[in-house]
Amino acid sequence: MAKEQIAVAELVLNMILGKTGGTRVDYFPQKPDFPFDAVYEQAFVHATPESQGISSDLFAALLRELDASKDTEMHHFMALRHGKVICECNFAPYPKGMWHITHSMCKSITGMAIGMLIEEEKLKLDENIYDIFPDHINAFSKIFRPVITVENLLTMTSGVTFNESGIVSGNDWLGSFLNASVNGKPGTEFQYNSLNTYVLSAIVTKRTGETLTEYLTPRLFGPLGITKYYWETCPKGITKGGWGLFLCAEDMAKLGQLYLQRGKWNGQQLVSEYWIEISTARHLKTQNDTYGYGYQLWMEQRPGSFEYNGMLGQNVIIYPDMDMVLVTNAGNKEMFQDCIMLNIIRKYFPVNYHPADVLPENPLSYSLLKRLCGELENGENNNRSTSLRGGWKRNVVSRRKHSDKKYSYRISAAVDRPSDHHSFMRAVSGRTYVMEQQNIGIAPLFVQVFHNNMTDGISEISFTYDAGNFCVFFTEGEVIHKLPVGFGKAADGCVDLHGEHYLVATLGEFARDENDIPVLKLEVTFIEECVKRKAHIFFHEDNGIEIRWNETPGKKMILAGLSSITEELSGNFLYNSLLGDHNITTELLHRLMEQTIEPAVRGYLKRPEETGSIDTDE
Repeated sequence: MAKEQIAVAELVLNMILGKTGGTRVDYFPQKPDFPFDAVYEQAFVHATPESQGISSDLFAALLRELDASKDTEMHHFMALRHGKVICECNFAPYPKGMWHITHSMCKSITGMAIGMLIEEEKLKLDENIYDIFPDHINAFSKIFRPVITVENLLTMTSGVTFNESGIVSGNDWLGSFLNASVNGKPGTEFQYNSLNTYVLSAIVTKRTGETLTEYLTPRLFGPLGITKYYWETCPKGITKGGWGLFLCAEDMAKLGQLYLQRGKWNGQQLVSEYWIEISTARHLKTQNDTYGYGYQLWMEQRPGSFEYNGMLGQNVIIYPDMDMVLVTNAGNKEMFQDCIMLNIIRKYFPVNYHPADVLPENPLSYSLLKRLCGELENGENNNRSTSLRGGWKRNVVSRRKHSDKKYSYRISAAVDRPSDHHSFMRAVSGRTYVMEQQNIGIAPLFVQVFHNNMTDGISEISFTYDAGNFCVFFTEGEVIHKLPVGFGKAADGCVDLHGEHYLVATLGEFARDENDIPVLKLEVTFIEECVKRKAHIFFHEDNGIEIRWNETPGKKMILAGLSSITEELSGNFLYNSLLGDHNITTELLHRLMEQTIEPAVRGYLKRPEETGSIDTDE
């Protein structure tokens, strides 16, 4: 059993067994705060859709359908034609101009860097990666290694078995990749692996002495006027390359427009025309029978079109024949190209669609489009606002009694009507509850795992209502997260995760379940990410609470990612030895993971003499 498999097994089991803390990978805070004061440079000119040959009605219908679909969770949308923004919409609570995690969309940027390196004659496509990193290969590997070229990395055909799940095994990702086994003959079979892109980033550093970010700043980001960005590194300081980039939607659009302009920007050739041509050509068919793969980018349905694609809906779609770029940020329930969001977009821009050069202006349709965008940005006319409603599930949890005559005042008696959230807020204000199970974090599992920032566990939850402002406080480790809660419209806040600050927007709703139990529903949106944390807090008559946690994208997607791992591990002797006295079958493991992803935990009311003061200052 490889060490990376053991590490994955440990991570899964620690989650199931309720253990908090880190992984085998060293954690260090690196995410900076969003640079609100940084000057945004080289913004695009805006124009009406009609002036660029497309109707406002088309975009209005597209936005409505994207918003209405239960399988899409739109955050940002932007459309350019002839280099002008003709439609822009930011879906509440995601604000305009905020950077957003791009996931694998940034692989295409790493591919651009390789093209620049080749243009500078510092690298060749047919170079063997083992010759580039001779000091990282053990003696056995030097004898039995096949030839894996830079081009194999670009086309995802290296066949190397060390992949995304293996990075939890330690700090030396490059060494693990170079010494891992290889499936099949390199260059023959498409096997998507983000570590291929990570090694491309490492090659940039090896040949230039700079990180990928340092290398691209004067060559790409600077000339494009991209000033608000951040790209994570591995524990060894190598830019991740295949994930971990935070970027604004309009800056994503610049990268698409750059390729439309054959690599030229303001008269300067940033990416060679040769690289534009070769990287956007279809080099092989993909396993899931989509439209093919080039050099770190995907082909699209429309002939000649292509995209920079990241999971959960991070896309830059380039249509050369229409001189058009579309940008999306989302938190979809699906992973890559074959998803409902992209199929909706393809429906409005099918293969046989050919926009006019110009259309007569239509002030009424354009004003209706602008009003629709305003409503979506303000959280009005938002079909996804119903996400706080319904879905009552009875998860069985232990019900320890903590009743005390001193605390006989019941929350349920204080609130006469479900809509009377002011009475509810007054009733819970000043109360602190101690959680019986203290391994649940405020951050979704997606955030914890992707950023190697694991929870210390929430130990207490408190409430305050002062001067019309309602706040919920989560004590996690040594930090108290203060979350202002908005009713009807999300309230802005921030959480500190081991020195990394994540901007959030929290929406609240008071309701009663089918048993007439008062419930506070919270939806905490991580506005720089693709994910949301949800908590339904039930206030019982015994002065206890029950919190049912959830996150989106949720259980189905996480379990799908874990299923292949757990099935592979379940029959392994070393894996079973890790279980110790825990007799966990694969079926039971999946059920336990469901409870880990959607846990239900109890808390009891803390006595006043045990309760410290809560700082309500902003």
